[in-house]
Amino acid sequence: MIESERYLNLLRWREKHIKESNLILILSFVVGILTAIAALVLKKLIEIIQHVLTSAFTVDSANYLYLLYPAIGILLASLFVRYIVRDDISHGVTHILYAISRRQGRIKRHNMWTSIVGSSLTIGMGGSVGAEAPIVLTGAAIGSNLGSYFKMNHKTLMLLMGCGAAGAIAGIFKAPIAGLFFTIEVLMLDMTAAFVLPLMVTSVTAASLSYFVTGTQPMFEFSMSEPFLLDRIPWAIILGMACGLVALYLIRGMNKVEGWYRKMGNPYYKLLLGAAALSVLIFLFPPLYGEGYTTISQLINGQPDILTEGSFFYAYKDNVWLLIGYMCLIIFFKIFASASTNGAGGVGGVFAPSLFVGALVGFVIARCFNELGISDVSEQNFALLGMAGMMTAVMHAPLTGIFLIAEMTGGFQLFLPLMIVSSVSYLTIFLFEKHSIYSMRLAQKGELVTHHKDKAVLTLMKVENVIEKDFDVVHPEMYLGDLVKVISMAKRNVFPVTDDNDILLGMVLLDDIRNIMFRKDLYMRFKVQKLMISPPAKLRITDTMEKVMRIFDDTNAWNLPVIDENDKYVGFVSKSKIFNSYRKVLVHFSDE
Repeated sequence: MIESERYLNLLRWREKHIKESNLILILSFVVGILTAIAALVLKKLIEIIQHVLTSAFTVDSANYLYLLYPAIGILLASLFVRYIVRDDISHGVTHILYAISRRQGRIKRHNMWTSIVGSSLTIGMGGSVGAEAPIVLTGAAIGSNLGSYFKMNHKTLMLLMGCGAAGAIAGIFKAPIAGLFFTIEVLMLDMTAAFVLPLMVTSVTAASLSYFVTGTQPMFEFSMSEPFLLDRIPWAIILGMACGLVALYLIRGMNKVEGWYRKMGNPYYKLLLGAAALSVLIFLFPPLYGEGYTTISQLINGQPDILTEGSFFYAYKDNVWLLIGYMCLIIFFKIFASASTNGAGGVGGVFAPSLFVGALVGFVIARCFNELGISDVSEQNFALLGMAGMMTAVMHAPLTGIFLIAEMTGGFQLFLPLMIVSSVSYLTIFLFEKHSIYSMRLAQKGELVTHHKDKAVLTLMKVENVIEKDFDVVHPEMYLGDLVKVISMAKRNVFPVTDDNDILLGMVLLDDIRNIMFRKDLYMRFKVQKLMISPPAKLRITDTMEKVMRIFDDTNAWNLPVIDENDKYVGFVSKSKIFNSYRKVLVHFSDE
């Protein structure tokens, strides 16, 4: 009771002394600090676990502990999620998009720490996924819960979630500009001028703290061996197209493989199959171990031979075409390794796998150009450009891809080719997939908020919030006389007809019976079942508002009944009610 009173006093003091606009800036600063700390803790945990487990591995032969570590990591992570968290914490960015569209910007409190634990166990012990999606979910959860603590409205909660996501990207990659664009492009909020300043505050704060703790050098050391020449633009275009096509394979392949795991009902079967598949793949292809950042660093610094260390392929590291084939196999099997990690119960995202595959694609294409005598291009530059192209295509976020790679490598001198590759890869993937790997499932369900304001407002609206229940229900065995009595007390001119189990059978319109309702000689002659008509359409309470509006347009109806999943009558939805709600949400969603 004392804590509650102190809490209420704090809220009153805040309302009296701190304007909401100033409070948002203060909270965005705090979110930046907390997300940077969370990102640094997660990175350090992964580094410690990986160093302890793999520091004694041999270079010139296979290491059989690769068969054991990933399985143990997935087992520990899945047990943690199943018995301690008891909630789904995978696919972090998709969770954020769902919270924006269907949960009014609210994320559960446990997401502020559970993803850190789950992903550090998964990735540290070899899970072939990335830590960025978990840390983005952690950051968004910090922003959401901090805003909820101060009783902020729906719009501000969405902003603070975006701040948390931006801070997470800025903190883990030392990339404040990329953090800002990630929130705008991937989370797809309609960012107005009032939104940009808090996002900048969070991004700069998180990146500055990360710089202060780990130094000012970029995440990946990159020394440009040769400048990008204009006559290599055609080869950059080809790389962009290749990245788009490989991204299509990655998106559809991972969804397909994860779909196989979802269809397996027994969680222990999923754990056994996923752990076995992942362990075997990592044993054969050690670069699949963990996030793959060591591989990226080797490729952008011209050391591809090191990729074969600790594997059966080490003896063939000097054979150019066998090395290229080895890299192509890694690209092919990466989706199986990543999907098996998540499908079996691990915690991670596709952020790092996208960078990993992109670097390999860029290097392989450049090496093929050079070996075949087609052109003389820098393999290091192309590895870096491939990272941007793959990131852009997988996330449908060209600005994020460009600035992220430039900031995390210091490769700003390659800005023109970064733009070319990212643009072409985005255009290529958009021909086949209209949504990113994060948003495609929500888009299929009609639950995705986008930059299209009309669609965004409709997505934020829910059918249950516009249902009207003040309609008088009648039954098919009632006589006209009984119906007239109901009409005399009613406020509506539409009367739903249901059976004894509340199943909707039809409806009676006042206009249809107006000519006979005053003829008492017919009161005991006609029953409701003779007078009722079928509705033009029935809405389901689970329908999206976009689907509801489409049904209204198709039927030209003004009122339509709503039924639940068991076909039981719930109420009516009217166009006027939808329009009123739409205006309210639009005002709330738009900038003041």
